[in-house]
Amino acid sequence: MRASTRLTSALLVLLAGTAYAQTTAITGATIHTVGPQGTLENATIIIDGGRIASVGTSVSIPADAERIDASGKIITPGLFSPLGQIGLSEVDAVAGTNDSTQRGEDYAASFDVADAFNPRSLVIAISRIDGVTRAGITPQAGGMDEAGNVSHVLSGLGSVVHLGDSPEHFVKRGAVVVANFGETGSDVAGGSRAAAVQILRAALDDAIDYRRNREASDRGDWRDYSVSRSDLDTLQSVLDRNAALLFNVNRAADISVVISIAEEYNLRAIVAGGSEAWMVADHLAAANIPVILDGINNLPGNFDRINARLDSAGILATAGVKVAFGANAQTHNARLLTQSAGNSVANGLTWDQALAAITLAPAEIYGVDAMVGSIEVGKEADLVIWSADPLELTSYPDQVYIQGAAISMESRQTLLRDRYLQTDSELPPAFRNRE
Repeated sequence: MRASTRLTSALLVLLAGTAYAQTTAITGATIHTVGPQGTLENATIIIDGGRIASVGTSVSIPADAERIDASGKIITPGLFSPLGQIGLSEVDAVAGTNDSTQRGEDYAASFDVADAFNPRSLVIAISRIDGVTRAGITPQAGGMDEAGNVSHVLSGLGSVVHLGDSPEHFVKRGAVVVANFGETGSDVAGGSRAAAVQILRAALDDAIDYRRNREASDRGDWRDYSVSRSDLDTLQSVLDRNAALLFNVNRAADISVVISIAEEYNLRAIVAGGSEAWMVADHLAAANIPVILDGINNLPGNFDRINARLDSAGILATAGVKVAFGANAQTHNARLLTQSAGNSVANGLTWDQALAAITLAPAEIYGVDAMVGSIEVGKEADLVIWSADPLELTSYPDQVYIQGAAISMESRQTLLRDRYLQTDSELPPAFRNRE
C-alpha cells in the first residue's frame, strides 16, 4: 500500500460507517474552502443529509455525529473533470466500449451521450479514488466508420455527472453543445477551417429561422434547413443561452472567430484546448469566455499549437479569464488534473488559483457552482482528505466523499496491485485469494 494513503485502523472503521451516518463531523484539518472563508486551520466540517451543514474553527458538533479525526490532514473540495468520456469509454482501442463519437446526419447538435452513460464503468472507480467527484461527459468527432458515416462540426450535447453511488447521476443534462474548429473542424467539414465556420453559422441561422417560423414547420411547411429538426430544437437552448457552445479549438486565429460568433449570436461560449488562447487573453476576458486548458503539454503537437506554453494559465488569469484544467487530462487520465494544476503553480498561477481551476472554476463554467465546487454551507459535500499537498505529483487522497458519502477507496487497479504484491504464497498470482 502507498504510505501516503494509510490511515489508522480506527479511522478506517469510522470512514466505512460514514456512508450511512446521517451526520458526520470531520475535525482538526486544514480546510481549503475555495470559498469566502478561504483557508481554515484546525477546522471542522459538519455533513448532514449529504450537504455541508457547517464549516469553521468554532463549530458546535452535534452529540450524535460520527466523528472523524483529520488532524494534520488537508481537505479540499472534490475535483471536477470538465471534459472527457468517463462512463462512456471503457477501453480506447475497443470500439464496442466507446459510445461518445458522433456520426451520421440525423443527430449532430442533438446527439446526446447521456443516454449511454454507464455508472458502473471501471473508469469511474479509478478516477474518484484520486479525488474526481464530478465530471463533464462530452461527445467527440471521429473518423468515418465502416458504414461510411462521418462526424460533423457539431458533435452533440454534453452533461455533468457525479461519480458517487446514489442512483441519480446527472447533475445537469445538456449543459453544453460541442463544436469543432481548428484542424478537427477542418477534417469534418471537408478540409477547410472556413467551411467549418460556415457550417456552424448556417446551423445557427437556420435555428433562428426555425424559431421564427415554427408554427409553419409544425403544419408541415418544412423549409430546406442545413440540419435536422432534432438539431434545430437542440440549438434553441444555445440561442436562449441555457446551454453553452463548447468549442474544441487551439489556434489563436480560430479562437478569435469563436469570440466573433459568440458576440454576433449572443451565445455563451467555452474554449476547450486553448493552446494559443493566451495570445488573445484580453479579448477572451472582455467577451467573458472561459478556457479549459491542458496545463502539462507545451509541445507543438500540430500546427494549431505552435505557440503553446506552460505559463498560459497564468497569463489568462492575469487578464481576467476564468481558467479550468481538463483538456488532455480526461477520461482515463482525469486524475492528472492535479498535475496540470501543480505545473501551473510553477509557471505563474498562484496555489489558490490552481486549486480553484480544478474545483470551483469548472463548476462555474457549467453553471453548477451553487451546488458544488467549494466548501460552503448548503452545498453538496464533495470533499477530499489528503495527507499532503494535493497539487504535488506524489500526493493521493486518504478518503473521498461524494454527496456526503465516504466512497470505497478500491478500484480494479488497486485490487490488482494488492493481489500481485502478495509475496507470502507459493502459488502463482492468478491462484492467490485476496484476503
